Amino acid sequence: QVQLVESGGGLVQAGGSLRLSCAASGLTFSMYAMGWFRQAPGKEREFVAAISRGAGSTNYADSVKGRFTISRDNAKNTVTLQLNSLKPEDTAVYYCAVRTYVSGSYSIRSEYNYWGQGTQVTVSS
Repeated sequence: QVQLVESGGGLVQAGGSLRLSCAASGLTFSMYAMGWFRQAPGKEREFVAAISRGAGSTNYADSVKGRFTISRDNAKNTVTLQLNSLKPEDTAVYYCAVRTYVSGSYSIRSEYNYWGQGTQVTVSS
């Protein structure tokens, strides 16, 4: 069984930073691209960042580009999202996910089959 466990969320002031981590198990981690999504109250889950299985390429939503950094450690089966220069609009539950389908865009939710429980990020103004 595939399990993804996010951690590192919390409350931070605008301009601050957080580092989110996702620990994966039950799969050959290095064989899959990974992604981070977020969902704010009343909104649909949206794409944040993605990283290829070998970490050779990364992609970011325009709203976070230049502020967030996605990385992975295949030896530890973890994927990390560094959040810098946080804004109130970044407030959301952040989820990591496994990209099991690679026929479309990395930003499409349906490309990902396995999801973690999420970790809350709250940014105060």
